[in-house]
Amino acid sequence: MATLIPLPPVARSSVAAVPVSSSLRRVRLPSVPRRLPSLRVASRRPRRGAVMMDTAASSYANALAEVARSNGTLEATVADMEKVERVFADPNVQSFFANPTVAPERKAEVVKEVATSCELCPHTANFLNILVDMRRIDIIKDIVKEFEVCYNRITNTEVALVSSVVRLESQDLAQIAQTVQRLTGAQNVRIKTVLDPSLVAGFTIRYGPSGSKFIDMSVKKQLDEIASQLDFSSITLA
Repeated sequence: MATLIPLPPVARSSVAAVPVSSSLRRVRLPSVPRRLPSLRVASRRPRRGAVMMDTAASSYANALAEVARSNGTLEATVADMEKVERVFADPNVQSFFANPTVAPERKAEVVKEVATSCELCPHTANFLNILVDMRRIDIIKDIVKEFEVCYNRITNTEVALVSSVVRLESQDLAQIAQTVQRLTGAQNVRIKTVLDPSLVAGFTIRYGPSGSKFIDMSVKKQLDEIASQLDFSSITLA
């Protein structure tokens, strides 16, 4: 779950997941232009390899971010990409689009269903159609990650991953966001939450470039520190 908290804190609730029907039924989408005039990406498919895939994903993500920024729909588009990420988290959806034996026309039909059920913006739906046409829909998850990077850069947003045993209240997340903002100087703070029972109680915060900064306020840390100070090596058990 992700929450964007501009400061002073104004929480933006994450978008609920929208399931795709198991039968992948055909759904008609009102016709919209298939091309985006300002969307320019290389037509040549990149070579195989993780580096080239990252480059392709970054190129598509940057193109979408520029379109969203130019028409003033950055917030709506990042919400769209969160929905898309949830849809493609389904292994059945992933395998369907990765299957080379499925005709592009059939994949386009499913994209229409996704766009309709998730109520995507027209330019986001067009973007997914372009990925199908370019046979790059298989890297959509990488594109989503790269788009988040673009969005954070454009909006001066810092992402903080908060792990806790139970879900934290909104006022607690707002206080964490204020702390991260004070430490980073970011204009906005985007909170992502993860439940981690191993912490026993309390929470941890990871932020900064590639999650390089870490704040540990968990009971597990305190217990580990206590255990490290105790020496039971001289005790002999009967």
